[in-house]
Amino acid sequence: MSGTSEREVGRSRPRKEDARLVTGQTNWTDNISVNGLLHLAILRSPMAHARIDRIDVTPARERPGVVAAFSGSDLAEGLGSLPCAWPVTEDIVHPDHPPIAVDEVRYAGDPVAVVVARDRYAAADALEFIEVDYAPLPPVLDLEAALAEDAPLVHADKGTNRCYDWPLATGEDYATVRERADVVLHRRYVQQRLIPNAMEPRAVVVTPLAASGEYTVYSSTQIPHILRIMLSVVTGIPEHKLRVIAPDVGGGFGSKLQVYGEEALALAVARRLGRPVKWTESRSEGYLATHHGRGMIQDIEIAATREGKLLGLKVDLLADMGAYLMLVTPGIPILGAFMYPAIYKMDAYDFTCTGVFTTRTPTDAYRGAGRPEATYAIERIMDELAVELGLDPIELRRRNWIGHEEFPYTSIAGLTYDSGNYEAATDKALALFGYDDLRAEQQKRNERGDIVRLGIGVSTYTEMCGLAPSRVLRDLRYSAGGWEAASIRMLPTGKVEVVTGTSPHGQGHVTCWSQIAADVLGVPFEDIEVLHGDTKTAPQGMDTYGSRSLVVGGAAVHHAGQKVVEKARKVAAHLLEANEHDLEFTHGVFSVKGSPDARKTIQEIAFETFSSHDLPDGMEPTINAEHLVDPENFSYPHGTHLCAVEIDTETGRTTIRSYVCVDDVGRVINPMIVEGQVHGGVAQGIAQALYEEAVYDDDGNLVSGTMADYLVPSAADLPEFVTGRTETPATSNPLGSKGVGEAGTIASTPAVVNAIVDALRPLGVTEVAMPCTPQRVWQAIEEASA
Repeated sequence: MSGTSEREVGRSRPRKEDARLVTGQTNWTDNISVNGLLHLAILRSPMAHARIDRIDVTPARERPGVVAAFSGSDLAEGLGSLPCAWPVTEDIVHPDHPPIAVDEVRYAGDPVAVVVARDRYAAADALEFIEVDYAPLPPVLDLEAALAEDAPLVHADKGTNRCYDWPLATGEDYATVRERADVVLHRRYVQQRLIPNAMEPRAVVVTPLAASGEYTVYSSTQIPHILRIMLSVVTGIPEHKLRVIAPDVGGGFGSKLQVYGEEALALAVARRLGRPVKWTESRSEGYLATHHGRGMIQDIEIAATREGKLLGLKVDLLADMGAYLMLVTPGIPILGAFMYPAIYKMDAYDFTCTGVFTTRTPTDAYRGAGRPEATYAIERIMDELAVELGLDPIELRRRNWIGHEEFPYTSIAGLTYDSGNYEAATDKALALFGYDDLRAEQQKRNERGDIVRLGIGVSTYTEMCGLAPSRVLRDLRYSAGGWEAASIRMLPTGKVEVVTGTSPHGQGHVTCWSQIAADVLGVPFEDIEVLHGDTKTAPQGMDTYGSRSLVVGGAAVHHAGQKVVEKARKVAAHLLEANEHDLEFTHGVFSVKGSPDARKTIQEIAFETFSSHDLPDGMEPTINAEHLVDPENFSYPHGTHLCAVEIDTETGRTTIRSYVCVDDVGRVINPMIVEGQVHGGVAQGIAQALYEEAVYDDDGNLVSGTMADYLVPSAADLPEFVTGRTETPATSNPLGSKGVGEAGTIASTPAVVNAIVDALRPLGVTEVAMPCTPQRVWQAIEEASA
């Protein structure tokens, strides 16, 4: 009953979770079925903006299998406004956000009525019989036009479509720095709206226990603990009467970092009827109702000397909030505010973000959440500056990045980067990529005037993740903290239960937390069970987002394990009749220095504690422990991504010929899982560059509302990835890890678009709007030639 001498951390362990997942022994929310279960269907507005003059649900109530039907006014009592936890300024415009519309709809997809039936098909069919009279109101779609004095208003009672203005100015005065610059470039970039596509659609099941007034809410969510608090606020049900369970969750990418109206509606209906209720979105329904990502206009100005030294950066953003402020909607662009200077040194930085209401689906967190947008802008304009100065894009970056010997380094945006080595990551990426050979080939092909052009794209990045020190969140006006909790229970048989406040949805927490605990406790990896995602089993936690799980939640596991060892040390010393300071603890075994035969394993100690026959006087009969971590800093992964594309100038088709990424994510717990996270992240970044876009027509209707119209790439659409790593351990957590969940997405989009523009620049093309579809690429070539 003792551990092995081989360390677990650093091993490519196959995931514990996978056997159950791949054999279908899963418990998705939609799989849950209980006695008396009713099914909820939601009628959604077909109009982007309209007044509701009349709504009659009576005909739906008369349909076969229907148990009840409710309008917004029927459910208004007992349902408060959906929460926004991040009011980024004191004077932010914060409209009420009812879970179901009562008087006015503000985006196509806004709920207006619900039907409850004995099966989902009867519920869906009955929606067609609800009668609604709408009085159309003008849609608000263009971010700049929305700010005009005579613009139609999304929320007429607020008198403006301007949600907030958030400024950040650091270093020297930007205008002064600009005056001494030899080169000043201005560019405008548009971050198109993206629609999250988790493999598992959203779903919620609510089961009431009428006798005690308790409710269990099963939801496909990333945030069971936060959801519990917020549902209590919205419905008035006491928090201790709510249990939230995130069962198996099939992906999220930020889209399940949310408190959705459907969760509140299901809870309200279950309370009203005293029956269990289930709602599962269809894929097309999710395109309308699941929050969108990105959606902003970036005006970027960079000032530099003739030699290529950066002097200053000015950023002005218009950020699309959509129709309402959801959980962290206003704060997403603000996360990016600290990342526009990226890995570069400069003298002045001036940032302003203006949030704007529109009559579109609300935006919120999507993989990377503000940081991909920032990295895209700075890496695109760095390439433009390199062209202006006649420098290789790598050389320009070398002249301006923070040197490895300068860490820890406080960036112009005020963040303290604790460790990094941009030189090492870039050199390794260049070698794997064959950069010089590709540049030589490119030159020859350009000289020949080849129809198929070769382009090379560079993206050097860092990001802030591991959200987040609670005091920093306080200063940013975020309502909650950034701590995380873990506890470790040593069972009498020597097995171990690790309870974590983080809630996985595909990241491999169970495997990695087992590896961390195995090394600290010296018990076999196989003897550890990880419990999560249930507010009763794991009552404390701040959940999963912002690449925080490992660097905050994993650190909590590490510290809890150390506490267990120290408690066990006292028992071992007593049993071995030795001084605590004379005990060594190695690979799960306490032994007396100089007397190796005097030994006790930590698993033997667990049983001795259970029996409590011979414990030190005054000691509680347990070696279990818990720990809460409040991180002292963010973590800062970094790396270099290189992309080579070939573009057929006659058709506009872009093919990724090679893609190399070298990431530094600090100390790696499980290389196989890191590899998977990088692959998935890069795929999503490429998707923004080449494929995905939420498109609205002039009336505010989503015209890319199905998978036939919204292009999600498959594995067949993606290249082989060549990956590599360098390692500069983080100094802000005991694991030395930096987080990897969002890195690939943050770095990849500008690498691809830089490559496309690089291929077409000899033809006079300087910009292609994302996604860079064949039509857009071909059109850019035609316009340049004209």
